[in-house]
Amino acid sequence: MSTDATPAPPHPPVERLTPDDPRLSFDGITGWSLEDDGAGGGLLPLRMPLGRLGTTLSANLARLARTTAGVRFAVRTDAASIELEVENSPGGSPLDVRVDGLLAHRWTGGPGRHRIAFALPGGGARPAEVEVWLPHLSATRIAAVSLGGHRSPPVAVDRPGARWVVYGSSIVHCMYAAGPSETWPALVAAERGWRLRNLGLAGEAYLDPLLARTIRDTPADLITLELGINAYIRGGFTARTWGPAVCGFVETVRDGHPDTPVVVLTSLAAPGREQAVNSAGMTLVETRTTTARAVRVLQRLGDRALHLVDGLTLVPVADAAEVYADGLHPTPEGEYVLADRIGAALGRIPLPRG
Repeated sequence: MSTDATPAPPHPPVERLTPDDPRLSFDGITGWSLEDDGAGGGLLPLRMPLGRLGTTLSANLARLARTTAGVRFAVRTDAASIELEVENSPGGSPLDVRVDGLLAHRWTGGPGRHRIAFALPGGGARPAEVEVWLPHLSATRIAAVSLGGHRSPPVAVDRPGARWVVYGSSIVHCMYAAGPSETWPALVAAERGWRLRNLGLAGEAYLDPLLARTIRDTPADLITLELGINAYIRGGFTARTWGPAVCGFVETVRDGHPDTPVVVLTSLAAPGREQAVNSAGMTLVETRTTTARAVRVLQRLGDRALHLVDGLTLVPVADAAEVYADGLHPTPEGEYVLADRIGAALGRIPLPRG
């Protein structure tokens, strides 16, 4: 009897990267948090600094600030598979994996800790750009990213596009989008090659000074502010206070971006709310009109890089039933409608060179 043993087939190489590894090109973040670090470890990517969230006096805004809307990372690799070790808070939105710009996988797991693996279409045959979009409605901590079956080392992906910061309500947070890479801001950014920073805060777009300072301090080539619907629905401002609040928010942003194009979007149509008086005595029509008046005041005072887009030109009342899921929030298909219309409006605005 032969004593020669048949050698076991070699295991494909697996490389485990921590989320802050420079070979993972994260975008849409300002940094990382170790807060609430438990046995699972990991890092929480942050859309905005957490240190001064207490100044908002809002537990809900603090929770939303930790969600990973618009947060993604990319790596160029010839790996046959990618595995993620993540921990999700409740929220219910998927995680997307795109390969060379195309959606390859959508994972719809719930809250808790998960180890999830995806085959990559190239199967190790050629390098591809792999981009992972984290869930946009939950806070997602990352413990590790593992690449398997690769022949060459993974490398970072260069991001040369214009830096685009978008602030707003649930319209920007995108509650009914099919996935994080199919929100209207993500679609516009992909179409135009822009680098997205999504500062959507569902139900919390109240022009907090913290958010104005965050945008002021964030590098940007284009800034979009979707304003009005939260102030109207919650009755947070009166006819006397809303316009000055808009002016003050924009002027704080201007302190850090004196020449950057800033585009204010007024409220999209909201059937049933247009002429209804809220608890502060304003209709949605009045809120929209006051937003536009505030922008025009700043333009007359010399702000030539400030632009106004009427939300009714993006979603008029006649289109609302086709675009919205619930009379206010776009359906998954409606996200594409918004992307086409907002993208076209923004595309007419010249961006700084360089």
